Amino acid sequence: MKFDPQTVQNTFQSPLGAITLAASPVGLCGLWFDGQKHQPDTSAWPAAPHNHPVLRQAHDQLHAYFSGDTAAWTVPLDLRGGTAFQQAVWHALLAIPRGHTTSYGALSQRIGHPAAVRALGAAVGRNPVSIVVPCHRVLGKDGALTGYAGGLDRKTALLQLEGAL
Repeated sequence: MKFDPQTVQNTFQSPLGAITLAASPVGLCGLWFDGQKHQPDTSAWPAAPHNHPVLRQAHDQLHAYFSGDTAAWTVPLDLRGGTAFQQAVWHALLAIPRGHTTSYGALSQRIGHPAAVRALGAAVGRNPVSIVVPCHRVLGKDGALTGYAGGLDRKTALLQLEGAL
């Protein structure tokens, strides 16, 4: 993953633990639960000012999300740090509606790479903007809760919050 040199960060205290948020001049480029797999070292990124517009919007929308608000995410995203394939996967994740799930196989079909299920799974796991880009909505082919960089307990909690379980 490549991040804009002007990336800033701050934290959000969620019901599922602390979340690090990161924003570039383009939009939200990171949302990781503390200890999440594939979380970059954010220590070099300066803390954002309290009134940073993208991070303020992300905070407000996360608060609403965890309070049960079903409104769509409107915070601008910056997914440029991934490869073209990763970006295609992340954009496909954005099309999975709240309260619904899909399988890795169905998602690989949707992006036109039906044989790339493993590569797709790796791209899903490296999603830099968890929750907003809903990688937690991807299940195993038999509906099993498989893989989630933030932990299966959090995946379960997010799906329950959204009414998908």
